[in-house]
Amino acid sequence: MAETDSEGGLTHVDGTGRARMVDVGEKEVTRRVAVAEGVVWMQASTLAQIRDNSLQKGDVLTTAELAGVMAAKRTHELIPLCHPLAITQIDVQLRLESEAPEGFGGGVRIRAEVRCEGKTGVEMEALTAVSIAGLTVYDMAKAIDRGMRISDVRLREKRGGRSGTILLD
Repeated sequence: MAETDSEGGLTHVDGTGRARMVDVGEKEVTRRVAVAEGVVWMQASTLAQIRDNSLQKGDVLTTAELAGVMAAKRTHELIPLCHPLAITQIDVQLRLESEAPEGFGGGVRIRAEVRCEGKTGVEMEALTAVSIAGLTVYDMAKAIDRGMRISDVRLREKRGGRSGTILLD
């Protein structure tokens, strides 16, 4: 569903239909939190090499966590209408999962939590962190498993601002 302004118009489109950055100047500064997650599904042998830290490219989990943090900080440079934010915390965590959909032997679940004190939320920063962490896992393991699938990247939780707390399943 598209985000609308107080008059029912789209917030990122001007009267002529052109894209625009939303003016958040009049909004209150509040504590903002967003949590996103996703997963990279892979063969069991790929998961085992990640777990054993035996991939030729190095420590996949640590590298992907750092890539997620770096990506969250640069979201406004990647997504045209995002505001630059003074992020106060980024926590990216990866965990191995042996349960997987049919055709896969396991996966790496990625969770990112981003916080700031600001006039706009950090949902895009959390989603960007998860996406880039997933792409980093893929990049580091693609030589042994080109059939990996990055899946289910989504917002799980948002707190702060006018809409308050939203918990998604």
